[in-house]
Amino acid sequence: MKIQDLIENILKGSQYLGTFTLPELFTFARAGSVSGIAVAKEAGKDLYLALISGEPEGAIYIDEKGELYGDKAVMMVTGHEKFVFCEVKPDIVEAVVMGCRIFEKSHLRMSITYVLPEIGMKSQGMGVLTLVVQRDREPQNGIRVSIRRDSKIVGSDVTTDDGRVGFKVLYGDYDCIVQDRNQMITSFRIKFNEANPKNILEL
Repeated sequence: MKIQDLIENILKGSQYLGTFTLPELFTFARAGSVSGIAVAKEAGKDLYLALISGEPEGAIYIDEKGELYGDKAVMMVTGHEKFVFCEVKPDIVEAVVMGCRIFEKSHLRMSITYVLPEIGMKSQGMGVLTLVVQRDREPQNGIRVSIRRDSKIVGSDVTTDDGRVGFKVLYGDYDCIVQDRNQMITSFRIKFNEANPKNILEL
């Protein structure tokens, strides 16, 4: 039996708790130390998150190109999904997690994507950083792009048909991590300021 069918069978007999955005899901699950499985489905893409005692422990991402598990699945989370959350017994969730465990949970924290300026920091400036991912000057869609500052991921999204992603962040220097569908990772160092709001990333 495929993992997708297994999870769907588990969910059929589970109690529906609500539909949430990712931040709402984490807030709700942590408040009640809830164990369960959350599902987001849109446009041929299925994303499953397994939570134990309110904490995300496993992830599965499925689309027409195949299946991704654990940390690789988490890289496909945009933060814009709507998750249907069902309560499931912790031992059953743990059995699911064994095949899709998340080790690098900072990727999920990015879903509260935007870094807001703190009081006294307004002079730094803030704007929308646009990144365009290209290969041989052709825009690349469906590419996971994450940006990191001071070792923390502050934004993550997937490129659109024109190869673009955008992040509302403070001006400054960022490390940019690009992951294509073959799981090849390329990193770039970018500078973002009022005079330089757009960067082209050539793979």
